[in-house]
Amino acid sequence: MRLTFHGAARTVTGSMHLLETNQHRVMLDCGLFQGHRAEAAQRNANPPVDPKTIDTAILSHAHIDHCGNLPTYIKRGFVGDVNCTSATRDLAMLMLRDSARIQEQDAQYLNQKTSRAGMPPVEPLYTSADAERALQHLVGRPYGRAFNLNGGTRVQFIEAGHILGSAITVMDLTEENRAVRLCFTGDLGRKGTPILLDPELAQQIDYLIIESTYGDREHGAFEKTEDDLARIIRETVTRGGKVVIPAFAVERTQEILYSLHLKSEAHLVPSIPMFVDSPLAVRATDVFRMHLECLKPAVTEHLMTHADPFGFEKLHLTRTVEESKQINQIEGSVVIISANGMCEAGRVLHHLKNTIEDERNTVLFVGYQAENTLGRRIQDGTKKVKIFGDEFSVRAHVESASGFSAHADRSDLIDWVTACKENLKGVFVVHGEEKSALSLADALRAVGKFSVNVPAPGQIFEL
Repeated sequence: MRLTFHGAARTVTGSMHLLETNQHRVMLDCGLFQGHRAEAAQRNANPPVDPKTIDTAILSHAHIDHCGNLPTYIKRGFVGDVNCTSATRDLAMLMLRDSARIQEQDAQYLNQKTSRAGMPPVEPLYTSADAERALQHLVGRPYGRAFNLNGGTRVQFIEAGHILGSAITVMDLTEENRAVRLCFTGDLGRKGTPILLDPELAQQIDYLIIESTYGDREHGAFEKTEDDLARIIRETVTRGGKVVIPAFAVERTQEILYSLHLKSEAHLVPSIPMFVDSPLAVRATDVFRMHLECLKPAVTEHLMTHADPFGFEKLHLTRTVEESKQINQIEGSVVIISANGMCEAGRVLHHLKNTIEDERNTVLFVGYQAENTLGRRIQDGTKKVKIFGDEFSVRAHVESASGFSAHADRSDLIDWVTACKENLKGVFVVHGEEKSALSLADALRAVGKFSVNVPAPGQIFEL
């Protein structure tokens, strides 16, 4: 048995690990790399493993850096099932269709430039037709009910608490009369968030692949973060400004809406227009209403009694491009929640272009900003940024509310491993920038007698 770490190794995006036994080759996640555009495009277009040699795949959840390159692999010859929870299947259908649309639009935009320069046309990474073919491979599985892969490996999904449908994967492997239990956390969530169930603990595991996005940091209390959200909106309205919140369409947008719902009911935010300007987020919110098995009882009760926990007076959901453009014509204060969360694509770029040079406005980050993304550059305090090729001065206030993070922080990760350490022989720390991953690895070495490794890209480990 062996593991090869091809993506999210000493970095955050492009999650993809290959498990090999004498029975099969299993791909754990199949995500897109994000960041430097040319480098990401090269890595996404050139799979490190021949897709035709992979037997089956498992998705931890539906974020694009975990599922977004499935159409490429299927286009290149992968024919197996893609196993995931039912909620992940439903969200991944939205995410992959949206990703294909973005790939096609980006190629069209670049071709307008290259054709004028006499350069060959740019092909999208994959098309909408490729995405539709990928969707046919998704197999939804319930939490807590074991299923078998071809070759006999037993797999079970348990709650990860990261986003709707996110799962910790527990695999019982056998090879030459040797039994090994492998656990892959995917992205691990936090305890006590308002919408999702808490992460479960895996039992009797031998080897663990664990994320480390916030392996060197702690989050603020969720309640304080909600208070900060209301305060930042009030302060911006006092200045006569607008609040732009780049937010992931799945999970983060719904958490922000739930918080604003509660703050609006308590009259703690001004009565101003608020917009969710992301068709994907609007559709994803509908999926939340379909999967009560993933939600906290209080949220389920809201839904069962016909009260919408994701809606309130003054909230507007925009779907069309024309509706989106009209938001920027509004005089006075508004709150705009828009994707993509790292400001790499989507309608949020238009809103940043129209607001970032006005010192009355606020750009509020509520999620992780990966290295080399536009969101990270703004968050780090750069004074000038390029949006759609044009340069803009950053004069708007820039705020961050990390307490909304759907990732476990350093203490959460250490506590989770401590509770599961009884049989542990080895831990592999992934899905974190190098500093964060190495910091968490050092902390975990003090937890038990198991080995701890931080894999480099392409590194192989025997189990």
